[in-house]
Amino acid sequence: MTALIRFDKLTEQQIWDIANPIMDNLMDASTQLDYARHVRDFTGRMKAIVTPAYLQHVCQQYQAEKGYFSNRAPVAVFRRPDSAAIVWKQSFTKVPGEFVAEMVLVHQNGRYLVDHAMVF
Repeated sequence: MTALIRFDKLTEQQIWDIANPIMDNLMDASTQLDYARHVRDFTGRMKAIVTPAYLQHVCQQYQAEKGYFSNRAPVAVFRRPDSAAIVWKQSFTKVPGEFVAEMVLVHQNGRYLVDHAMVF
């Protein structure tokens, strides 16, 4: 039986160390339109939402409008007993300004998984 991970017992640095490589992969895989790699750390709920056609549509739209993801800087971690919400300041290559990148991490079946992610 897998031990219950309490996100509210992890330090912010521990959560950043878990979240950053996962977000790096999400962003790189979306840039490459690599569906399998993009969803590898998704919960079943997220995989049901982000289909191959959905990912392609969303990625083509943001790439045409905003370009590619560029600099990302940590903003905040919100810890809950069963999840953590992570927020970064995000930039794009084609448009000026600051955007928000966010992710909700959960722990299921011995793995940290993304249960929500968005850039706006």
